[in-house]
Amino acid sequence: MTSTPGPVAAGYADALAELEEILGALERTDVDVDVLAAQVQRAAALIAFCRDRIGNARLQIDEAVAALGDD
Repeated sequence: MTSTPGPVAAGYADALAELEEILGALERTDVDVDVLAAQVQRAAALIAFCRDRIGNARLQIDEAVAALGDD
């Protein structure tokens, strides 16, 4: 039985906050290499999520602006 994974984050703000936490952890000098690898993978997923959200927002804005021109 295969389950569908949930969203990477609840929203853009949550993803950005988690990315900031990961960045703070990565900037420390005592980072465990095993933890580092997992955090980098998580950060990559969060960045992809944020890029998708930005792209969707840009599309919605473009559509709204185009609709204003139809009047």
